[in-house]
Order: sequence, then C-alpha cells, then structure tokens
Amino acid sequence: MINRRTFGKAAGITTGAAAFSLSGLRTGASAATAGAGSHAPAGTPAPTVPTIAPGTHTGFATLKQVKAGVLDIGYAELGPAHGPVVLCLHGWPYDIHSFVDVAPLLADQGYRVIVPYLRGHGSTTFLSRHTPRNAEQSAIALDIIALMDALKIPQAVFAGFDWGSRTADIIAALWPERVKALVSTSGYVITNLASQLAPAAPAVEHNWWYQWYFASERGKKAMENETERIALCRYVWTLVSPNWNFDDATYGRTAEAFKNPDYAAIVLYNYRWRIGLIDGERHYERYEKQLAAVPTIGVPTITLDPALDPFTPAGDGASYRDHFTGPYQHRTIANIGHNLPQEAPTVFAQAVVDADHL
Repeated sequence: MINRRTFGKAAGITTGAAAFSLSGLRTGASAATAGAGSHAPAGTPAPTVPTIAPGTHTGFATLKQVKAGVLDIGYAELGPAHGPVVLCLHGWPYDIHSFVDVAPLLADQGYRVIVPYLRGHGSTTFLSRHTPRNAEQSAIALDIIALMDALKIPQAVFAGFDWGSRTADIIAALWPERVKALVSTSGYVITNLASQLAPAAPAVEHNWWYQWYFASERGKKAMENETERIALCRYVWTLVSPNWNFDDATYGRTAEAFKNPDYAAIVLYNYRWRIGLIDGERHYERYEKQLAAVPTIGVPTITLDPALDPFTPAGDGASYRDHFTGPYQHRTIANIGHNLPQEAPTVFAQAVVDADHL
C-alpha cells in the first residue's frame, strides 16, 4: 500500500485543507492552489460532476484484453473512443471495481476511461510462464506504459490510489510527456528503498502488520491459500476503511480478482521487495535508481487525503507538497477511508475533471 516510512496518522479530519463530503460539495476551507496554467481554454471552468450514491453501479458491461509488454492485460473501457483518456489505477487489496462508479461518471463527461487490472489481478496474465513474477514499482509502471502503447494512447490523465497512486506518480516523474494531469490519493508515494531500512514509529509499524506477516513463511502460506487470502484481504478492507459499510456482494466481486494464479507471487514480491528482503531485477535497475533520487512531479496535480485512511499523513499534504512543482491542489476528504474512489466516487471523479482543468 503506502510508503511505511512516511505515512501514518490517527483517524480524523485534517484541518486547513478543503474537506469534501460524499456529495462532492466543499464543506470546509477552499483547497490551496499553487501554480498556474490550464488544459482548457482560458476562463473555462471545470464542469460539475453529478452526484451519485456509492454502489450505484455494480459491474462493467464488458472487459477487453490486449497484449502489452510481458502481459495480456484485462481492462474495462467506457466512454467515447476518441475522447480524452483517463487511466484509473487500483491498489491492493482491490481491483477495477474500485472505479465501478467513477468510470461511468467520467465517461458521461466525454472521457475515454481505461481501468486495467494490474499484474497478478483478475484477467491480466503473463504471456510466458518463464517471466519472473516481479512486482517492484517500476515493473508495474512499465506495464501501464506498455498498455498505453498497445492502445495507441500518447497521453492520459492518471488517477489512482494505493499501488495505483504509486504507479501514476512514477509515470508522471519519469515519463511526464505521457501524463496530461494527475490525481494521486495519498500524495507522493514513490517507494524509497533506503528509507525503508530504518525503523518507523511504533504506530506506523503497527499499521503495516500484514507487510511483516507476508515476510514470514506463515504469511506466505496464507497468501498462497486462496480461501485464506480472500479472508485476509477482506479484513484489511475493514481496517483501512472504517466507515465503509460494504456488503458481501461488493467484496465478492472484487475478490474474484484475487483468484489469479499469480496473485500471491505478485503481492508477496511487492511487499518483500519494499523492505529489502529480496532484490529487484537488473532489467529495472536503471529506473529504480532514478526513483531513488526522489524525482519531482511537474504535471498538473491534485492530491487527495482520505481523512480516515491510516496510511495518509496529517498536515494538509505538507509532508509531500515540495515533490509537486506544477499547478497543484490538495484536498482532504472527510469521513472517507483508503478505498477513496469506491467510497466517494463523485468526489474522486470531480478531482479528475478538475485536475484536467488546472
């Protein structure tokens, strides 16, 4: 999920930043804005996204597959084929259903919305059984670049949370020409391997209990058992989204993605790699060296802080503000947990539209 060294806070609403309700209306002070510039004609305001209740939609009508890089990637696509593209990227332990309400809202605004399963999830599979089941951060980012190339998408608005935020941040930092604008839940979440080697505060370490569990043989066995990992992931949902009263059917639709034969290998690799228990591949070494330098992000960006997310730092985004050097806004979302797009789809979709108009 999020960089353990940086992100840990008590549940609550951050003061001083904009707070948003589920309706998408501002309930606190205005969001702070830095920088200038816009992708829309001068003076053109961003349209208002209609308010819908979370859970209005339960699934995607059709899924598509495309061979891209080392993968056969499964993805949902909504909206006009020639509309401006939005790429929505999910995290762990989630899948494309995190955007099941966001995608149609954006499609109705004229966007072509692409929601891919990340490697090891859902219908995304490796083309060769010989390809290492690597899940270091640059590998996942390169998957999305390959997807864009396969679909002939030169540039897109990126919007994500958890692993999805990290992937979007990486692409915005290393390949900014591919990113028109960025919505990054939890801010700048590129993993810094060096900082991961030092102990964090006890409360932060406590939040990462599953990371240490996955480092053990016992946790490995749990992840490799389909029934046990589905139960474990459901428990994580309840901890990181304390106000989200999801039902069994909602979780069940997402849990189908956890039955991918590579799921356990990908998740275990990612979390073990982050804390230095396993080495990355030489193929990705040059990208990881660039990321170790903590590159700034210059594309127009809105960062989102779900107030009840235990992994997001308090302080109106101050801990990561300096990493964003272009047009920028930060918003705190009241009463919402980690799975922001599914818990507050209107708010998330509005942030995407607004970022596109920065």
